[in-house]
Amino acid sequence: MNGRNSFRRYRGIILLFVRLINLTPHFFRSFLWSISTVFGGKVAVTLRYILLKSLAKEVGDNVYIGRFVTIKKPKNLSLGNNVSIHEYCYIDAVSSIEIGSEVSIAHSTSILSADHSWSDSTIEIKYNKEILKPTKIEDNVWIGCGVRILGGVSIHKRSVVAAGAVVTKMVESNTLVGGIPAKELKKI
Repeated sequence: MNGRNSFRRYRGIILLFVRLINLTPHFFRSFLWSISTVFGGKVAVTLRYILLKSLAKEVGDNVYIGRFVTIKKPKNLSLGNNVSIHEYCYIDAVSSIEIGSEVSIAHSTSILSADHSWSDSTIEIKYNKEILKPTKIEDNVWIGCGVRILGGVSIHKRSVVAAGAVVTKMVESNTLVGGIPAKELKKI
């Protein structure tokens, strides 16, 4: 049985557990999240879904979160339906990150929603003000492994980002992009 069918079959039970876990303190759910990222298997994947649904701004149906995924500030993260985020991804939603439905994000990808400034020369760069840059990935997008998506980027519908790309600007619909920085390789 595939993930979609399993989710449909057990959706009611899963959502009941979401309601129950919401009764626990936020710090406890965050602690459970950090522990759950180490484990594999269907039970761990289900636990991560339940915890993320209780911590994030919005999480749709049938969302897969692989092992060792780091999500900073999940309260600013929105995920659609049928999203997969594979192992070792880093999602920093210090601003906001919106990911649509039918999106696959391969392993070791980073998605950011802020940048550092260096305008105040009287203090070290790392202590300069952060610039919030909301990031959006629309429906039906495939992100290859090891991609870096910088803050403020929009990736439009039915697009593919090739493995290892660094996305620094908007990606048009029906486009394959790749490279550093990512450029259009062809229309799809």
